[in-house]
Amino acid sequence: MAGARVQYIESREYYTVNYVRYSRAIGVLWGVFAVCYAIISVAVFVQPQWVGDTADSPGSGYFGLWRHCAHTASLQGDPALTCAGRLSDLSTNISPAFRAATVFVGLAVVVALLTIICFIMFCFLHANTVFRLCAWMQLLSGVCLLLAVLVFPAGWDAPLLREVCGPTADKYRPGGCGVRWALVLAAIGALDALVLAALALALANRRVLPPPQPEPAASLPWEAASLAGSRRSLNLQPVMLMPPAVREADRCSEYSAALGALGPAARAGAVRARP
Repeated sequence: MAGARVQYIESREYYTVNYVRYSRAIGVLWGVFAVCYAIISVAVFVQPQWVGDTADSPGSGYFGLWRHCAHTASLQGDPALTCAGRLSDLSTNISPAFRAATVFVGLAVVVALLTIICFIMFCFLHANTVFRLCAWMQLLSGVCLLLAVLVFPAGWDAPLLREVCGPTADKYRPGGCGVRWALVLAAIGALDALVLAALALALANRRVLPPPQPEPAASLPWEAASLAGSRRSLNLQPVMLMPPAVREADRCSEYSAALGALGPAARAGAVRARP
């Protein structure tokens, strides 16, 4: 029984060490993917490749959150694409839905970059606290990016976009145009942010208990009883024992002691011989 208990404790300690090692590796991977998500959010924010023309489009061009480049039938004399839109002036955007999506993606980018900056807090705060803070920030960033993905198609009924994509273009219907890579990457980034937030919460709520130390076990029954008795006696206070006091009346002389050791005849002779 004692050998089985020691083996159980050793295996538990082995699994605890492996759990700590694997959790640290997962934390490093979480940090790497958090940086990748921040790069993705910045890329989809600056690239005007959310929706664009195809072979069936009456015009040519592509549209992003706050910038667009188009060549329509009204500009047949100019073969080059005409680009417009400024981030500093959202009124140059072609649709209110595009402006709302720009705000949402901008918030997602800011929060994603703040999450990267929060990595410095690992040097000053407990890791669980930092993971929990980053998890809520990534959740907010992912929700903002997801809202931008859902709101952006509501602006496909803009007049300029319908000139490029055809009269069949409407809200959530691209008409003759097609979805470009930036919109797909934004949807993947939103899902990535939600997964990273869940992983960060899991890392923040992990609990690693130290393995128990093995106790000395008795191999025989009486040794077990002795071990149990010694544990109960640990709470006893030390007591100093004093020898009993010897009174003067209880003492006997050396002569009386020697006389008592003799036989009756020898004792009588010794008494007669005593001066």
